[in-house]
Amino acid sequence: MGIGRLASIALLAFAVMPQPASAQRSERSGPQVVGEVCAACHRTGARGAPKIGDSKAWAERASQGLSSLTQSALKGIRQMPPHGGNPGLSDGEIARAITHMVNQSGGHWAEPISRTTPAAERSGERIVQAQCIKCHGGGLGGAPKIGDRQAWTARVKPGIDVLVRSAIHGHGGMPARGGMADLTDPEVRSAVTHMVTRSLAPSKAR
Repeated sequence: MGIGRLASIALLAFAVMPQPASAQRSERSGPQVVGEVCAACHRTGARGAPKIGDSKAWAERASQGLSSLTQSALKGIRQMPPHGGNPGLSDGEIARAITHMVNQSGGHWAEPISRTTPAAERSGERIVQAQCIKCHGGGLGGAPKIGDRQAWTARVKPGIDVLVRSAIHGHGGMPARGGMADLTDPEVRSAVTHMVTRSLAPSKAR
């Protein structure tokens, strides 16, 4: 058998071999899915789709929660076909696309974690600015205000671990994980630590 024939067989064998996991496509981000699929209707409001940027329309839908919106998109709703008309979209990709559209319309949702690409751990400062500050920035609902030394001193007195557990499980008017269900325990700790540090540090360092 000639060398050329052997080379052809080797190339054919490689082509039909299962590719390693690293060769599989990584899941697309929310902006990518929206640009490739969802924008066709949601950019203009075609077929009654809530238009990206319409805060009133999206606030009403966002109140249903990400799980409910994702299920509607997966099954199809009204004039929108299942999976937004693209059967190749994964559940995670759809959830990220919805999150992106909500955030482009006045929301502040955290992007769901990819099943194929582990998300980098978010910093305490980033989490506080994205979520915690909504209540802790102004003391809404009795939440200790960031910078209120007396309030935070009292809360941290039993120990930082107790404070973190309260944040993870929810306490008083604060929901579990501060309302961001996808926060990891270390991320919750980072956010709590950031607020405590900001509140107990000398004034000139704040």
